[in-house]
Amino acid sequence: MKDVYTLADLDDQATLNPEGAKPAKLAVIGHPVAHSQSPQLHQPALDALDIDARYIRLDLEPGELPAAFAKMKELGFVGTNVTVPHKFEALSACTDLDPAAEALGAVNTVLFGDGEDLLGFNTDGPGFVRAIREEFSVDVRDLRIMIVGAGGGAGQALATQCAREGCEQLVLVNRSLEKLETLATRLEPYFESEKLNGPGERLEIYALDSPHLPEIAGHCDLLVQTTSLGLKATDPAPIPSSCLQPHHLVYDTIYQPARTKFLRNAEANGARIANGLSLLLHQGALSFEYWFPGTSPLDAMRKGRS
Repeated sequence: MKDVYTLADLDDQATLNPEGAKPAKLAVIGHPVAHSQSPQLHQPALDALDIDARYIRLDLEPGELPAAFAKMKELGFVGTNVTVPHKFEALSACTDLDPAAEALGAVNTVLFGDGEDLLGFNTDGPGFVRAIREEFSVDVRDLRIMIVGAGGGAGQALATQCAREGCEQLVLVNRSLEKLETLATRLEPYFESEKLNGPGERLEIYALDSPHLPEIAGHCDLLVQTTSLGLKATDPAPIPSSCLQPHHLVYDTIYQPARTKFLRNAEANGARIANGLSLLLHQGALSFEYWFPGTSPLDAMRKGRS
């Protein structure tokens, strides 16, 4: 069986569902998507729950998503996960949106409903809250948080979730300030209370090249890296090492490689670190529960992760 399928493969039953294999009924859609570990989490859960289905990787070019959704519905797919760069396109393609997906502005989970129904959800935000609690034994709402790459899809989703949780302070960092200004305007209503004691605004935005970044980072508890920098060994660190201090909790949404340059720098500076595998695990479990209500896939997914 193939490791990665394409749009054309959805028209080829012999390729998609070779003899003796469980039928493909779930997928993770991305571009690229070969690195995704979602099948290693979802397939053990499907097998443990005796669900006759296979979870596959589907690599789609930008613009191919609507056609793929139509073909997947025809083939009887239950649903799909959606990752970079298709989360915004998935939002537009869905006929109904869960309130969390609407608030987060992106879809990472789709349930193929009856008829033409395409139900969109976003489990990244809630999964992130669970991941931080698991990794660091703290709640997002109690932290001062800096999100690096907050203008991207993942960054916007996590920033919105942190705002919805009522975190102590939220600092948004991005190469382009224009994207942050739009996001900050949308998030401002969440920060209208007087929860934060002491100087400083509860919601702030900074450019990646701001000379004030190390000082601002020093006032934060949790630093979250949401850009693609770190996927390649030659990638530079997303922020200067001087931003990373021993009191920091540092989370990189990248999970392969397990220790990016960002995490290595943080660890060298004495910070506690964690990578995005726990986010993948928790958002995946939430997705699975949308597809198969009443199930509890987390334990089987943990075994698949190890």
